[in-house]
Amino acid sequence: QVQLVESGGGLVQAGGSLRLSCVASGGTFSTYRMGWFRQAPGKEREFVGGISNLSVSTYYADSVKGRFTISRDNAKNTVYLQMNNLKAEDTAVYYCAGGLYMNDYRSARGYNYWGQGTQVTVSS
Repeated sequence: QVQLVESGGGLVQAGGSLRLSCVASGGTFSTYRMGWFRQAPGKEREFVGGISNLSVSTYYADSVKGRFTISRDNAKNTVYLQMNNLKAEDTAVYYCAGGLYMNDYRSARGYNYWGQGTQVTVSS
């Protein structure tokens, strides 16, 4: 069973940066396609970014394109989300997710495993 544990969340001022990490255990990390999602209070969970298993392809929501960067280190079983120029509307709980077979990185339904989430709060 794959377990995902996120870290790196916190409180930051608008315009600041944070880097989220998600460490995987219990599976062959290099075979998993990975994604980051977020959920703000009262809103549905939404796609943030995705990365293929060997980092060949990356995908981003329009709202974060140019500000966020997803990357992974398969030797460390870790996926990252570098978040720059943060805005108040980026405030949410951020989740990492892993899946083997999905083709649509933007759909949460395709992911098999989820972390517990890490809170990101951006003050304006």
